[in-house]
Amino acid sequence: MLHIALWFLAVLTAAVIGAGPSGLMAAEVLAQGGARVTIHDRMAAPARKFLMAGRGGLNLTHSEPLDSFLDRYGPARPMLEPAIRAFPPQAVRNWCHGLGIETFVGSSGRVFPSTMKASPLLRAWLRRLGGLGVELKRRSEWRGPDGSTDITILAMGGASWPKLGSDGSWVAVLRGLGTEISDLTPSNSGVITDWSAHFAERFAGSPLKRIGITCGGRTSRGEAIVTRRGLEGGAIYGLSRELREAKEIVIDLRPDMSEEQVAARLARPRGKDSTSNWLRKSLNLPPVAIALLRERDAAPSAAAIKRLAVPVSGIEGLERAISSAGGIARSELDENFQLRRLPGVYAVGEMLDWEAPTGGYLLQACFSTGHWAARHALTLG
Repeated sequence: MLHIALWFLAVLTAAVIGAGPSGLMAAEVLAQGGARVTIHDRMAAPARKFLMAGRGGLNLTHSEPLDSFLDRYGPARPMLEPAIRAFPPQAVRNWCHGLGIETFVGSSGRVFPSTMKASPLLRAWLRRLGGLGVELKRRSEWRGPDGSTDITILAMGGASWPKLGSDGSWVAVLRGLGTEISDLTPSNSGVITDWSAHFAERFAGSPLKRIGITCGGRTSRGEAIVTRRGLEGGAIYGLSRELREAKEIVIDLRPDMSEEQVAARLARPRGKDSTSNWLRKSLNLPPVAIALLRERDAAPSAAAIKRLAVPVSGIEGLERAISSAGGIARSELDENFQLRRLPGVYAVGEMLDWEAPTGGYLLQACFSTGHWAARHALTLG
């Protein structure tokens, strides 16, 4: 009996703060490693942002070659690369399959669950965690380390969509403990322009498909959606770092054609066609693209179609951003995401200072950092 009692006392205890994807992944790894795990979340229901992200189709990761994938993290690649290589996109897919959720690769290379929704995956995940003995404490808010557990993994998210739980309130707590933290700023958010009332009313919600957008010397290709205040969508989100300092973006309405090819199309006889019909027939430009040329008082020329300048007056705030940039500085962490000033305390997911475009890169880094930190915490706890 004494031997059994001593064995019980030796079991590692772990607190995971935050029930988003990085926290749930950390909890799973810790529990599978034999730790007694409690998840604390300040909201009444877990993973609310994860569920919201899955409403339009849960983009889990991406199928592109890993080196290209890692380049999407820009300056943060060195920090994230070991974790992502250890738990790469295929591992995420295998993990989903283990939960009974099949996945598929879409035409863009993005990876989705077969259900396209987050809720079936989350339910299966929570069942697995319950079977591992993980306890979930709701409406439980972290106010700093108290030494009550062997391992603490902070997974409290960034500051985007704050009404869903991640409001960045942890920044003040950690700064009070001497931790260097870069300010949390919007990432993957829309840009604000000064549309005319007519253009905003007529075309809000219209997609600009297969375009190129250049800002700060970088070009992003994809789709943008006109909003009443500006533009949002993948082609915009791929330039998040540059857009925070931008005064202008340049749109290429036909990136698959050279300026000479566009000019040749426009040189064909116009006949009695109106300008709109001429542009539609010559270049297959949709009404929203034609209206955008008019909105910018641009002559329907090859130069304007290839390099349409649109002023930017700002970006949407954190309450409308998909994710946030900034967070705990790399210098504050060891190679396993353990805080140097707080032994036994790790930070994962969007709390770290990195950003990435949409397309599966956000969730992948959350899964991977949670997996990596928990695995190493077990060896050092």
